[in-house]
Amino acid sequence: MELGLNGKVVLVTGGSKGIGKAIAKAFYDEGAKVAITARNKKELEQCQDEMETIFTYAGDMKDEAARKELVDVVLDKWGTIDILINNVGGSNGSTVAETELNLFRDAMELNFFSTVDLSRLVLPVMKERKNGAIINITSISGRESGSKPTYNAAKAAAISFTKAMADEAIKDGIRVNGVAPGSILHPTSVWQTRVEADPEAMNQFVQEKIPAGRFGTAEEVANVVLFLASDKASWVVGATINVDGGQSKSNF
Repeated sequence: MELGLNGKVVLVTGGSKGIGKAIAKAFYDEGAKVAITARNKKELEQCQDEMETIFTYAGDMKDEAARKELVDVVLDKWGTIDILINNVGGSNGSTVAETELNLFRDAMELNFFSTVDLSRLVLPVMKERKNGAIINITSISGRESGSKPTYNAAKAAAISFTKAMADEAIKDGIRVNGVAPGSILHPTSVWQTRVEADPEAMNQFVQEKIPAGRFGTAEEVANVVLFLASDKASWVVGATINVDGGQSKSNF
């Protein structure tokens, strides 16, 4: 299927590894102009080696000034941003009782406020062109509290924000949607660490918790992102799509 993504300017946060890198590579293979950001310069350099024309920016997306500079440098380079993928995220803390309040703040800054701020920053250029796509990578844990409380809360907020912004932005031709991955196995994932530590327990987890009978791959998430970013998904607005092999217990 021709998705019409050739030449599109795509910004992917947290794009140097895992799901973010798979998304960046998928757009790159479609002929898009891809910019990625991450904190680790060595990982960014490796991405540059693998995808020669990719643009990289080293910065912490918890930093408001870095978010603004990121958007500015991409606009300076290519003049526009057609597609924004808010992928950066991470988990911290433990139980509610044992997690300091500042860790909840950190989780919201990274997983939620970066999504809100970057989405707002790209709005003017997308409004001017009356076209654009924003895709927020959330989690099935944002719907049913399957991970650490800090992460659950931040991803739940991002899912709600996705719908709120979608209803507002579609009037200007901008589609906002989300993708909620389940347990995705890739070299830098927590699941890979757990598989290496206790393969028997992880095999039991997969058989009991994932109806499809295996972990998902980062490329399977990326494929859904590509579709949502394309005009083939022109009537998909405000949705957050589970990519989880049936793992989620949510039925709405």
